[in-house]
Amino acid sequence: MIGISKLWCGTVEPSDALRYGRRSSALPSHLLQFSEDKKPVVVWNVTQACNLRCVHCYAHAKAAGGPDELSTADGLALIDDLAGFGAPVLLFSGGEPLVRPDLTQLIRHAVGRGMRAVISTNGTLITPAKAEELRDLGLSYVGISLDGLAEVNDRFRGVAGAFDLALAGIRNCRAAGLKVGLRFTINKRNAAEIPAVFDLLEAEGVPRICFYHLVYSGRGSNLIHEDLDHAATRAAVDLIIDRTRDLHDRGRPTEVLTVDNHADGPYLYLRMNREGNPRAGDVLDLLKMNEGNSSGRGIGCVSWDGQVHADQFWRQISFGNVRQRPFSEIWNDPGLDLLARLKDKKRYVTGRCHTCRWLDVCGGNFRARAEAAAGDPWAPDPACYLTDEEIA
Repeated sequence: MIGISKLWCGTVEPSDALRYGRRSSALPSHLLQFSEDKKPVVVWNVTQACNLRCVHCYAHAKAAGGPDELSTADGLALIDDLAGFGAPVLLFSGGEPLVRPDLTQLIRHAVGRGMRAVISTNGTLITPAKAEELRDLGLSYVGISLDGLAEVNDRFRGVAGAFDLALAGIRNCRAAGLKVGLRFTINKRNAAEIPAVFDLLEAEGVPRICFYHLVYSGRGSNLIHEDLDHAATRAAVDLIIDRTRDLHDRGRPTEVLTVDNHADGPYLYLRMNREGNPRAGDVLDLLKMNEGNSSGRGIGCVSWDGQVHADQFWRQISFGNVRQRPFSEIWNDPGLDLLARLKDKKRYVTGRCHTCRWLDVCGGNFRARAEAAAGDPWAPDPACYLTDEEIA
């Protein structure tokens, strides 16, 4: 996760993270990516059920959940373990988390245990009453997925009218005083929609947007040939940077982040350095604190059936099940070779990643994408768009 607005526009300084000791338990949400201990943010896919049929769904969501989903009691025990372990954030995802009947109880318990609870949703089920309920639970944030304006988004979602329902959900969150942001997955089908999504963001007064780079996982594996090539990726990232700066310069500061391609960090720094931006040195310090991709270390995933994964995209590899062992025990088990290597993956990546000057900043980028493309979790990430000259 690269905070374009934080880094480019100077809304965060290195001293901000240092003032809190860089400990996950003490850092406010907007500084968590700069933590030193990297206590994992945990994504819990509470259900595989979903009311939409998104073509790029990493979870292979379907119309109904299965009998293997964690029970309410299992979920409460999981939350207790995560809170005791010091996980700073629990992200409820799916499928569509709002179709799970006990979601309210689970969120309330997480907040009561001192965790920051957020949800990732398609937004279509957020009525005014639901938005107020989520606010009253103490939910920290609602991330709503939109992959373009109505025509493009609904084609992605597989259901006509999904855009209008999601937009209503966004407006309902805003009216309830609940922090809401957009999530947009970049690919060939919708890259041309980025300007329109920025326009929508500003028109609706939405304070945050995350632009996700495509990961070849779940149904997203079918889109591997629809990922942007390197030149188009660079153009998209430049556009995101330019539009973020424009908002800031016009007094409309908006939190803009890119996710799942940590080449964005060095690319941002190199552009700032090339343009003589006086903040370039501070940005490099912050990127070093960030440390790049954190799968298996600073982020983890629990699936609907209790399986523990290095992140929400790497679902074919499980390190154990929370029904048999607590997440905290699994996560710290040195006998799990792949998980142990992910916590120190800079020693194991190969090819251009191994010799890259930005390895300490990028962290080797996305291992799930490398494995999907090359069959080797330590191969170079094919989505890295930095040139050989830029990484030498």
